[in-house]
Amino acid sequence: MSRFKCSEFSNLKEYVPGEQPRDKQYIKLNTNESPYPPSPATIQAVDSGEVADLCLYSDPECKKLKQAIAKTYGVKPKNVFVSNGSDEILNFAFMLYGKASGAVFADITYGFYKVFAQLYGIDYSIKPLNSDFTINVDDYKSTGRFTVLANPNAPTGIALPLKKIEEIVASNPDTVVLIDEAYVDFGAESARGLISKYKNLIVCMTYSKSRSMAGARLGFCFADEELIKDLELIRYSTNPYNINRLTQVAGTAAMADNDYYMQNCERIIETRKFTTEELTALGFDVLESKANFVFTKHPELSGKDFYLELKSKGVLVRHFETERIADFNRITIGSMEEMTEFIKITREILKEKGLLK
Repeated sequence: MSRFKCSEFSNLKEYVPGEQPRDKQYIKLNTNESPYPPSPATIQAVDSGEVADLCLYSDPECKKLKQAIAKTYGVKPKNVFVSNGSDEILNFAFMLYGKASGAVFADITYGFYKVFAQLYGIDYSIKPLNSDFTINVDDYKSTGRFTVLANPNAPTGIALPLKKIEEIVASNPDTVVLIDEAYVDFGAESARGLISKYKNLIVCMTYSKSRSMAGARLGFCFADEELIKDLELIRYSTNPYNINRLTQVAGTAAMADNDYYMQNCERIIETRKFTTEELTALGFDVLESKANFVFTKHPELSGKDFYLELKSKGVLVRHFETERIADFNRITIGSMEEMTEFIKITREILKEKGLLK
């Protein structure tokens, strides 16, 4: 770091994205992207005419995009906020609400929560997951702090039922509760229906997982109109053109073709079931996932060794060095062909290690 930087950032530990090596062709199961492309209608919407209009600024109000999202989810446009990836919503929310009240989140969860808390000098409280990696709901009741929960959680994939989410929201009427639903379309219950009942709730979603648009960088959230105004205040104070023209067009078209994406989610759920059953048969422990990934470990093979062996054979998975989960790996659910090959290679590794007859 240079001598010119502000000293308050000296100890900031940045978020580390999943690796993107270019040395050879990999089966890429480490960053929770969709194995399926955007729908044909989405691709066709980004035509040469739209590209030609890149000389013009994008619509700062994102009217068509917000209307399309509102129509798909049965809410009003005034209850929708759109962002440059859902991480931007998290960024703004920590800035707005975490600095005001402090923050609380889990010890094993999306790593950006801690980064944002440290970035803004927020007084944060970390709550340990239970021994089975489930969330202790009581830890998040009446906290008096900005409360952030990923549901389903990452990297575990475990989801809380809607009833438990509502208990948390209802118990914190004077502070904001943000439910990060990046993976909700893969089998969990969404809390978005609660925004009309609770003025302190933000439900955050993304196009990166279930809508095959990780590279477009597009997120959105639902909330009471007053919370949306808070977020818009920060957006217009930082980057009012945060969603580029092509992403707005693609995002609008994708919402109009929602059935295509939800069918892909069903395919991923089926492939997740196959992968879970195959790993279990090979002796792995697999947590119950409602996301587009599984979190797994083998009792006789370290998480790091398994990760390195897979990488040497052309398969990327996500390994974390955090002590509680160092024996686990997070494995994105790819296509059925990719997961069949992954299981084949896993079986080879176990045989080489003498762990499979």
